[in-house]
Amino acid sequence: MQIQDLPYPDPGVPDARSGPRFLWWLGRNQLGGQFKAMAWGLLHFTSVSALPFCVGMAIQAAVDRSGRHLALAGGLLALAAFGIALGDTLLHRTAVTNWITAAARVQQLLARKAARLGSALTRRVAAGEVVAVSTGDVEKIGWFVEAVSRFTAAALTVVIVCVSLLVYQPALGLVVAVGLPVVALAALPLLPRATRRADFQREKAGRATELASDTVAGLRVLRGIGGEELFLDRYRSASQEVRHAAVRSARMWSLISAIQVLLPGLLMVAVVWYGIHLARQGRITVGELVTVYSSVMILGYPLRHFEEIAMAYSFSRPSARRAARVLSLERATDTKGSRPDGGVPKGVQSDGVPTGDLYDPATGLLAPAGRLTAVVCGDPDAAGRLAERLGGHPAEQGTSVLLGGVALDELPLDTARQAVLVQDKDPVLLSGSLHELLDVPASGDVSARDALAAAQCEDVLEALAQGTLEAADAMDTRITERGRSLSGGQRQRLALARSLITDPEVLVLDEPTSAVDSHTEARIARGVRGLREGRTTVVFTSSPLLLDHADRVVLVHEGEVAAAGVHRELVRSEPRYRAVVTRETDEEAALSGVPAMNELKEEIEETA
Repeated sequence: MQIQDLPYPDPGVPDARSGPRFLWWLGRNQLGGQFKAMAWGLLHFTSVSALPFCVGMAIQAAVDRSGRHLALAGGLLALAAFGIALGDTLLHRTAVTNWITAAARVQQLLARKAARLGSALTRRVAAGEVVAVSTGDVEKIGWFVEAVSRFTAAALTVVIVCVSLLVYQPALGLVVAVGLPVVALAALPLLPRATRRADFQREKAGRATELASDTVAGLRVLRGIGGEELFLDRYRSASQEVRHAAVRSARMWSLISAIQVLLPGLLMVAVVWYGIHLARQGRITVGELVTVYSSVMILGYPLRHFEEIAMAYSFSRPSARRAARVLSLERATDTKGSRPDGGVPKGVQSDGVPTGDLYDPATGLLAPAGRLTAVVCGDPDAAGRLAERLGGHPAEQGTSVLLGGVALDELPLDTARQAVLVQDKDPVLLSGSLHELLDVPASGDVSARDALAAAQCEDVLEALAQGTLEAADAMDTRITERGRSLSGGQRQRLALARSLITDPEVLVLDEPTSAVDSHTEARIARGVRGLREGRTTVVFTSSPLLLDHADRVVLVHEGEVAAAGVHRELVRSEPRYRAVVTRETDEEAALSGVPAMNELKEEIEETA
């Protein structure tokens, strides 16, 4: 896989049982690139290690006054230089390719998992952790996967040089062969402590990232309640914890680096001292002494990769563990209703979407086909979970929702999402132009103009046009990330327009008008009803203005359907329904009685 071939057609099925297993799986899926990098690394390192032999041969040729040997040494030196240049260039190219392709594979896996889980992902993993995994952690995972091949080439080079020195000059070669393993493995006892400190630092950094992400996402609310300083103090505290953890981790790694400098220096001193002793006895030549000394000095270069692989693994292990935790998440669906072959259930065309009534066996909720059904639920969290169930994204395992008698769990994920679209309480607006925001997969039967009109977005378009002088068309105006430049009501209406454009078979809206005024809400109710005529629409709301426009209203109490009918009948006959819609307690309902219902009726008639 080359960089220009990205993205992967299929990134594969990862082994997400643990962080090390995930790293091993990534490495196995890049064996071609790993072997290429190892081959070029071996060429580069052996060419570098050959320089001392060439220099030693040249010095000995000068001492012996041998022109032929001197010319041979010069030729070998030129050949080694060519090997260094070629190996270094292609090693760097292949290593960067391995790094980027490994990181891209992880990012594709995370993106695929996020798409499959949908809104369930952030319920099970903090949004800040998802951001940390998909950015900084991906780079560290790619670093380790790439560093393995260079480390392998460096280790093989060290073995080759040791064997060559034993053959070239046994006395000094034995000293080097005994000393190099000690130098290479001396820092090994310190690695567990360094790894623990690196893990602790990454954990603190991940928490700080989560806190920063959550703070930015809720900045408007924080300003409204005056909580900026409180969260700023929390982030300062978290930032200082990260700094202290980083300093402790750096101290350990600096100690390991010092050992990696000290021990090769001591080995070099020992080799020089013993070599001079042998040279004075006439047992070795000057050229041999220079060769062994230079080889020990040059070996410091490949030995540095021992420290790098240890550091790369220490930093990538917690990153891989977090990535594996995200990738191991699965959709909470009833496996009995799933088709292992990934096919389409009987009675549904492979390119079609099932139609009919939407039914939830768990609660008994029925939304008739082609009708506007309003659902009243006293618990907003329970309403959100039920809305996600209707869309095939349950928070926990259970019996699948049925659409036209077909279990959503038995449908391919793309088909299920094409059949049922859920807009949650806090829809996200991506940054970009308004035209890009509304450019979503759709049936083509609903235009952007009709959707914006039904969602009562005329004043939103005017405000956007006035705020952007360089855009001649309101559809070309830019929207900031998550629509933070807009009010809550404006964001809701644009999100509603985006959902209406898609024109799904079933549209589920969770509190779509909670941030708009009553007059606008009444117009939205009429617009949605008119635009969705003949299509199945389910609205979770407790607003009388929306409830009065519904064909059917269902009260869900303690996880089950408690009553069903039309709004005005339920207000009169169902105390639990009336308590949710009018926000009255039992005592207040007993005291107010019929006058409260009359006031509610007058409000509906005025806004209608």
